[in-house]
Amino acid sequence: MSDSDDLDLDGGDAGESGGSSKKRGGGLGNLLPTILKFVAIGLGALIFIITVSVITFNIMNNRGASQTVINDPTSPYLSIRPEYNYFDNIGSITVRTRDFPVSSSVTVQMIIGYDINDSKAGGELNSRRYELRDFIRRYFTGKTAAELAPEREEALKREIMEMLNTRFLDSRGARLILFDRLDVMEN
Repeated sequence: MSDSDDLDLDGGDAGESGGSSKKRGGGLGNLLPTILKFVAIGLGALIFIITVSVITFNIMNNRGASQTVINDPTSPYLSIRPEYNYFDNIGSITVRTRDFPVSSSVTVQMIIGYDINDSKAGGELNSRRYELRDFIRRYFTGKTAAELAPEREEALKREIMEMLNTRFLDSRGARLILFDRLDVMEN
């Protein structure tokens, strides 16, 4: 045996090494399926990303399902402020708070806003003007000076509006409470 027979460097029989070897397809023929595979993966990922972005954008901008809108006139997030008629014939009221032993003096001048098209609420407020004065007098007499602090003014307005609409007015027409004057002076 010869040394070349033992090594078998070609990986095949010694008789085949002298003939023509099998020719492989080179270059673009092997590269084309790989390129097409990566292009298809890229297009699929792009379509997926666009679909998720469009769905997310529609959900964030409420273009999906319609939602119920609550028109709360005291909400700071209203884009268009509603227009109101105002009832200001209550006048100025001065009372003492329920603080003990030293009470404070409170002077209130309140304005009630109602819907511009609600003539029933306007008529009811006008016909109950003296009852409104009594209601305001009793309301502020039952409060302490600490409860009438400026930082609690919005809570006072909400409480007064709720009491007017649930216990006092038949039409539930009060939509806005404004204080033209709310002075608390310690005696």
